[in-house]
Amino acid sequence: MATVRNARRLVGVDVNAARLGLAPGLALADARARIPALVAVDADPGREAKILEKIADFCARYTPLVAFDGADGLMLDVAGVAHLFGGEAGLIGDAETRFSRLGIALRCGLADNPRAASALARYGANPIAPVGLEGKAFAKWFHDMPVAALGLPPDVVADLSRAGLKRIGDLAMRPRAPITARFGSDVFARLDALTGLTRPSISPRFPPPDFVAERRFVSPIAQLQAVEANIAKLADDLVVLLERQMKGARALELSLYRVDGDVRRIHVGASRPLNEARAMARLFAERLGGGREDEIDAGFGVDLMRLSCLLAEPLPPSQSEWERAHDVERAERLADLVDRLSARLGPRRVVRQTLVEAHIPEHAVAAEPAVRAAPRSPATAFVAEAPDRPLRLFEHPEPIETVAEVPDGPPLKFRWRRMLHDVAAIEGPERIAAPWWRNANAPTRDYFRAEDSAGRRYWLYREGLYGRETMRAKWFLHGVFG
Repeated sequence: MATVRNARRLVGVDVNAARLGLAPGLALADARARIPALVAVDADPGREAKILEKIADFCARYTPLVAFDGADGLMLDVAGVAHLFGGEAGLIGDAETRFSRLGIALRCGLADNPRAASALARYGANPIAPVGLEGKAFAKWFHDMPVAALGLPPDVVADLSRAGLKRIGDLAMRPRAPITARFGSDVFARLDALTGLTRPSISPRFPPPDFVAERRFVSPIAQLQAVEANIAKLADDLVVLLERQMKGARALELSLYRVDGDVRRIHVGASRPLNEARAMARLFAERLGGGREDEIDAGFGVDLMRLSCLLAEPLPPSQSEWERAHDVERAERLADLVDRLSARLGPRRVVRQTLVEAHIPEHAVAAEPAVRAAPRSPATAFVAEAPDRPLRLFEHPEPIETVAEVPDGPPLKFRWRRMLHDVAAIEGPERIAAPWWRNANAPTRDYFRAEDSAGRRYWLYREGLYGRETMRAKWFLHGVFG
């Protein structure tokens, strides 16, 4: 119950209350007058939303395409799924049986389009609509339903009712122009969606995976050894699908559907496209090992396991006869080690350096997870046009003392870490201004590539333009070549 228009009203009823004639919208005083022993509790939309999310996760056992339909419904795209349960009636029966064990009552609807399925679930007497409803057949199924079955806002439904348009048939049998002019175009847009003239899409809660392999169990499994054994079998099935498309997996997800309605998801990533079943199984073994078995927590048992490839990348065919076997094996072992460490320690603890597009040199490199599914695209154009720079820079530029012929000229000598270096050759400057959109007052840098008399090469820069930004420029050593 909740307060609606300054009155306490019912906003939801269970099956028993519906059988007694109670319905949402009824005043609480009227409901108690009919049934004095009525038990009513305050509505909690936040908690109800979380429960609906858990139900959506549980429904992913039927299809990965699960979307929300309002605040109290779910929309599932089950095209090509019904035959796994012996037909459409078997699919609905399986869902009702599973949820009844959890103490949840369902109203289901199955049709060719989302709007018709939603209408059947909420207002239909029969949950399954025949294929290709048109003309009189459509009128028989939907014309007697209230206009609320179109999913219109409550105020529009109330306005239509006051105008005598209470049923879907009242709308379908009247000219469109006057009704559209008075109530808006959305009324007949919803009607067209109901009839199938337009096919609105649904927005799944999670994007569908590229490849999926799953196993269902008649008797639920609960032991870790059984889970790991079936992971290996699922990996074999997934590799077959990947090889057909000449692709490898970069991101994998293991979903464990428990009989009590809970769903456990375990993610692992790979630093290279992976199409080896043993390597996939080893990643999950690393994730579940080391005292982290509680991640699966099979509870009363798992009756469905699903291994999904969330991201696949092209994997060119191997040409081992043209490759040096020891180099290839070394690269694969290194990649396997990175994957195993990432799975055991966490992806944020095993990182690699990557180029990013940044103006300031020390900001042009970032550490990202080594198994990052979508690595950042390096600033290739920016790097290609830049002059030679050291491969590694100091974490912080180190100040140096310089001697020059003129204040704004290159140094003839510089002192770094208490040692004096004579400059034999120098090239520059390479001017780098600070990003004006971040800090317009930051000084400009002039970089020089210098070589001392011993042949050592350094990357120096002068901070501040002499005469404009400063009258006493500062010098720093940012990196060493070689």
